Formats: sequence, C-alpha cells, structure tokens
Amino acid sequence: MHEYSIVTALIEECEKFAQQNNANKVTRVSIKLGILSGVEPSLLKTAFETFKLEGICAEATLEMNIQPLVICCLSCNKESIHDQRNIVCIHCQSTDTKVLDGEDMMLMQLELEQV
Repeated sequence: MHEYSIVTALIEECEKFAQQNNANKVTRVSIKLGILSGVEPSLLKTAFETFKLEGICAEATLEMNIQPLVICCLSCNKESIHDQRNIVCIHCQSTDTKVLDGEDMMLMQLELEQV
C-alpha cells in the first residue's frame, strides 16, 4: 500500500513545519485529497493512525477534504464537477476533456502547539 509511504512523508513534513515554528506538538493535519489522486481515504486514515503513534503527531487528528474532479470539455468548452472518477462531459457526453482539479493531495493546514 503506497498510503504508508505517503503518510510517512506527510508526518516528516509535519515535523519539519513544527520545527521551523518552534512547536513540539501537532494537533491537527488538514489535507486536500483529489478523487483522482490514487489515494484511498480509508487506507490513508488507517496508515495515519498507525504511524502517528510515536512522535510529534501522536495526538493529531487527520482532516481530509475530498476534492471533486473538475474537468473542462475540449468539445463544448464547458466545465463540470464530478464526485466520481468520470471524465465524460456531462453537457455533451464527450470524452475529449482536460482535468483541471482533483488529481492532487496537498497539505493545506497544520495546527501546532508549543508545550
């Protein structure tokens, strides 16, 4: 499961930001997770709960904001938002589309504490 390596990198980023801000505790990690990111939210949550146990994120909660798929149709030039993995234009049924958003996973916000 690549979610484990993703969580390892996420926790390393949290540790780096905490150190840069003289904090020794992360209480909340907020991420944006696109539905085409290739990351399974439930597996990511389990991996985070497993790997956070020791270290700066031990008491942190993981907040996942699922980003829908946003596409632009190259046939009719209209944008549409999809809550499922579907690149077919809802306006003209074309598959000649371009993904504008919904492929990424990004760290959006951290809550840090100095104890």
